[in-house]
Amino acid sequence: MRNVVFWGSLPFLAPQALYVRRTAPRFAAASGPSKGAVGEGPGKRLVAIGDSIVAGVGAETLDDALVGCTARALARELDCRVHWEAIGAAGYNSRKVIDHLLPQVPAATVDYFVVSVGVNDITGVKTISTWRKNLDALLRALASHSPNAMIGVAGIPPLHGFPLLPQPLRTVAGLRGQSFELAGLSIASGFPQVVHVPVDFEPEPSKFAGDGYHPSPESYRLFGDAMARSLLAGQPVSMLETRS
Repeated sequence: MRNVVFWGSLPFLAPQALYVRRTAPRFAAASGPSKGAVGEGPGKRLVAIGDSIVAGVGAETLDDALVGCTARALARELDCRVHWEAIGAAGYNSRKVIDHLLPQVPAATVDYFVVSVGVNDITGVKTISTWRKNLDALLRALASHSPNAMIGVAGIPPLHGFPLLPQPLRTVAGLRGQSFELAGLSIASGFPQVVHVPVDFEPEPSKFAGDGYHPSPESYRLFGDAMARSLLAGQPVSMLETRS
């Protein structure tokens, strides 16, 4: 039913979507080095790969973005030193991540991967079958690179509450996001070392950066905590459980 609503409404929503694309604020990726380390003790390696969430759009530095927040949480939970690296690019869909970012993953064995893809497949009107195929290929490549690594896949955020998107585009994008979320969860469940981590927060304006589209630093912190705990537990941990 979601697919019928999406494809049926697409011709009517196209002008609104094009207007948003043309007028939306363009926030830069987070500044600073793409590599870092946090904590003391035995070393672990964390690599994040994907779209603008990995690039840290909405945060001042990558230390305050998803990769840095996840690294800090891992270091705290494991009492170790975590060496992290972000390989991200704003606007990249799953195919571009495979073609352009996957080759940049360092050869050294990785302990934890964080993956963020999907929203740009939605906004780029990719089919769910294409999304499933690409996500499966990306996860297979990462699992082959480091067979013992845990891989955390960020879920599709609640597009139905994004302040930037006007109605009715917001509602339809939300429905499309739910379809992609279910497909991504299905793919992730086929890998024993992959955990799908939902982006489950109330989409209030304060949870977003000033562009009304990307996470605020506080949202990055909450999701980084949930991502780290999910990687360690091997099962999803809700952002709502990480507020304390």
